[in-house]
Amino acid sequence: MNFYLGQPGNQMQAVYLEDMPVCVSFANYSKWMDDYAPSWSRVLVDSGAYSELNTGKVIDLAEYREWAQQWGERPDAIAALDDISGEHERTIRNVEAMPEGIGFPTIHDTDPPDILPDLIDLARLHGNWLGIGLLPPRNSGVTFIRWVCDNVPDDLHIHGWALGAYAHIKRLDSVDSTNWFMDSWKVKKAVPWLTPAECCEVVIKRYKRWERPLGEPYHLALFEDVR
Repeated sequence: MNFYLGQPGNQMQAVYLEDMPVCVSFANYSKWMDDYAPSWSRVLVDSGAYSELNTGKVIDLAEYREWAQQWGERPDAIAALDDISGEHERTIRNVEAMPEGIGFPTIHDTDPPDILPDLIDLARLHGNWLGIGLLPPRNSGVTFIRWVCDNVPDDLHIHGWALGAYAHIKRLDSVDSTNWFMDSWKVKKAVPWLTPAECCEVVIKRYKRWERPLGEPYHLALFEDVR
């Protein structure tokens, strides 16, 4: 599980992510994060494609490529600037524009299925990772995710973007959480005498102790039964 460090990005998030795997996005990375990056156990670099879709602010591919390369060999992987809206030709162009070995592609449920073989070939050239993404809301994607997982060779690492709710699908090698910080406010509501920082710490501890279930899907909501 990679903890997505983004909006509302602040130092408290970064402090409590010490020794944790972190997903950082070009779309909302701030200079102050440089001070905390050495403390994270692992790093996954994201282009911010969802932020581009959500805000309409186009990400400059050349600027992203330069920023991504500055991370050197620190990240486990670096994602390409994929297109979530369904313009899959742009996804392919952007992957091909990245240096060999970085900039792995992502297939979305908005893409035509026949693009998958081409993305697999690109994944082999760009770090041996392939992403899976769903257009929000992400509550009905199990059929698509299983189809992708069943058709991707075992030697490729599959990452699920914001797919923590689908982590029971064993072929997903990693996922990232976009709502972990907001989960701390659920803790705050349930246990109001805790400080916001303490609530954040509780959520981190919960994930540190979390293991994937072996069978049925599960729900990641915290304290939903607290009275």
